[in-house]
This record gives sequence, structure tokens and C-alpha cells, in this order.
Amino acid sequence: MGDTVLIAVYALAAGSVVALLGALALRPLRGRSVTVHVGLLLVVTVTAVVAGVVTVARAMFLNGHDLRVVLITVVASAAVSLLVGLLFGRRLATAAVWAAQARERERQAEAGRRELVAWVSHDLRTPLSGMRAMAEALEDGVVRDPATVARYHGQIRVEADRMSRLVDDLFELSRINAGALRLAMTRVPLGDVVSDAIAATAPVAAGRRIRIVAAETGWPTVTASEPELARVVANLLMNSVRYTPPDGTVRVDAGHDPDGAWLAVSDSCGGIPEGDLARVFDVAFRGERARTPDAQPGGGGGGLGLAIVRGLVEAHGGRVLASNVGPGCRFVVHLPVA
Repeated sequence: MGDTVLIAVYALAAGSVVALLGALALRPLRGRSVTVHVGLLLVVTVTAVVAGVVTVARAMFLNGHDLRVVLITVVASAAVSLLVGLLFGRRLATAAVWAAQARERERQAEAGRRELVAWVSHDLRTPLSGMRAMAEALEDGVVRDPATVARYHGQIRVEADRMSRLVDDLFELSRINAGALRLAMTRVPLGDVVSDAIAATAPVAAGRRIRIVAAETGWPTVTASEPELARVVANLLMNSVRYTPPDGTVRVDAGHDPDGAWLAVSDSCGGIPEGDLARVFDVAFRGERARTPDAQPGGGGGGLGLAIVRGLVEAHGGRVLASNVGPGCRFVVHLPVA
């Protein structure tokens, strides 16, 4: 009984020393992956066993032959334990990272939904209040002269169009987020799409005395769904026109790169704060109040235009980037070339 207690004391002392050294080794590895921590813990465990065996043998409780047998058994078991531990540790690390990223995405999505509801509520409440007031004035006969009646009717139509655009944007965004978007991919001449988008944006640009300049040559042919690609270009153009000061210029360029084709829309809006560049494609993000286009011609969207652009471009297997260049911003869309 005395020998058993002494063996336990020797083994416990040796294991405690190894455990202390392992704890000290873990301190500088706090920022490393879960796999590294699991691997080190397994090494510490096996080393503690080996240290206990060697310590007991040194105390003459085991002869040389028995020590070799035990050490061979421990080393073989340790190899299997380390292999299995590292394998499952890597899986555990991957699962932990995925879970953390999923929680962060869910948190960002929930914050985006709350912000979207707030913006849409504001954007719907304002025109609805105005339409109701004008409709009541017309119904009660408060306004009678033909000029004012015609102006009220025109304003009601404008506000109805604005709400219709907002509802269309919400529907498009819901299709993208729900994975219900179906693209009919064909060869699309990018120059034709840009030409049509410029023609559609021209009235708003003319009202703000903004020139839209497009390159005459070099337009690539891309693999895309033409309606969705047209919406991407139209949204980028309208966004640039809304934020460019009067008498400014919006430029559209395109070309080829090693990854495919690119389309760039540049404006002279004065730039976007560096802290906002990573968020310009978020749902309902409008940035600082000075960039909120509520009173600008063409209506002030619900902060959904660039979010729709990103969703549609990524559905095509491409990507869209924003940067500050010169006196304004530059949005670059990369798409697969036909």
C-alpha cells in the first residue's frame, strides 16, 4: 500500500510539472486557432503520462524492460491520440468559426432589417401624408382654381410613382435575398445596355444640369441576364446623378481585364467618407444626412439601389466595388466576359 501511494505521488508530481509548463505555453497562444490549442493540450496530456512513467521508473519501481514496454505502448497510443485529436480539433475549429460568422451575419442582417423598416416607414409615411392632405383638399373643395387642382393632381401622381419605385425595389431585394432570382444568361453587348440606361436617366440629369459622358468604343460583350444587368447600370447611373452637384459630370467606362469585363461609373459627388465605403452596398444605408436624396429630382430611393446592384452582380458571379477617385466616387462592376 505504501508503494502504491508513493507511485501515485511521483506520477502526480511529474504530471503537475508538465501541466504547469503547458499552461505557461498556452498563454502566448491565446489568439491562435482552436486546432493549435487542442493539439497542445494533447501533447501536454501525453507528455504528462510519459513524465509520470519515467519518474516512477527512475525511482526504481520499474526495471529497464518494463519501462521500454510501457513507453512503446504510451508512444503508440499518443500517436493515435494526436492524430484523432488534431483531426477533430480542426473540425471543431471550423465549426466554431462558422458559428461565430453565422451569428455575426445574423446580427448584421437583423440590424439591416430594423434599419430598412425604419427607412421604408419614413419614406412611405411622408408621401402618403402629402397625398392624403391633397386628396382631402380636392375632395372638400378647398382648392378650386384649375391651376392648383392640376398641380395637386400632378403631385399626387409623382408621389404615387415614387412609392411604386420603392415597392419595386423591395420586391426585387426580397427575390435576391430569398434566392428566387432566375437569370436567363445570354451574350449581352454592354454598350447597348449602357446606352439605354443613359437615355432613361437623361431627364433627371438634365434637370440637375449634369452631363453623362460615355466612352465611344471598347464596350465588351458579357454573359448576363439583360433585364437584371440593365437595372444594375440604371441604379448606378441614377445614384451618381442624385449625388453629383449641379453642373457636374458622370462618366461611364468599360473594358476587359484578366478576370473578364468591367464597367465603371464615376461621378464628382465629393467622395464618400472612408468609414462608409464598406457599407455603401448595405440595405437602407444612406450615409450622412447631406447624401440623403429626399428632395432631389428623381425621388429619393429607400437606400436600396446599391444593395440591389450588389445582389444582382453577385448573382451573375461578379463583384462590385466602390472607391474614392479624384473629386468623387467610382463604382466598378466586374462580370464574366462572353
